Amino acid sequence: MFRAGVRTELRHAAEAAGLSIDIVGEADDTERAVAVIAAARPQVVLLDVHLPGGGGVAVLERSLPVVPEARFLALSVSDAAEDVIAVIRAGARGYVTKSISGAELADAVRRVAEGDAFFSPRLAGFVLDAFSGGGAATRDEELDRLTPREREVLRFIARGYAYKEVARELVISIKTVETHVSSVLRKLQLSNRRELSRWASDRRLA
Repeated sequence: MFRAGVRTELRHAAEAAGLSIDIVGEADDTERAVAVIAAARPQVVLLDVHLPGGGGVAVLERSLPVVPEARFLALSVSDAAEDVIAVIRAGARGYVTKSISGAELADAVRRVAEGDAFFSPRLAGFVLDAFSGGGAATRDEELDRLTPREREVLRFIARGYAYKEVARELVISIKTVETHVSSVLRKLQLSNRRELSRWASDRRLA
């Protein structure tokens, strides 16, 4: 459903802006994505950071040696510094969040196609920190214990989202959210959501 929405928004926005954007393929997991990129050799790839089967970094690492001319623009619900830094270091040319409008996304695709880098405004600081040795690039051993999905759930919980709201945002079940929260609390040796929120706030993750 999300991919269908992106297709529609891109087409409408491109027509309104007088741009020519042809969608040559799509995939719902890492293996399929690598195969489609190799076959279609697209100019720009819109890449889900947490694509099932390995994630966006795996797609970059496997695809760039095969299709070095492709430019990758990460598109994710996550605006976590570690996610942004990981895909940029792996070779992505930009990173936007899924709250972006159709017109903004079409413009981002155009700019990446032309060789520019493009980031949602609040994410640019993460990239500057990462490549200047700043704080966002510093490894956090506790955070590294969490899976990408656990980090996503953590950020929503730290912002005060109820379990059902997290489930809706990430398109997973409430039970799955509860399982991830329990895992996060166990890995970080925290007792409750209040401690979890304080932990995330101290790391500017909320």
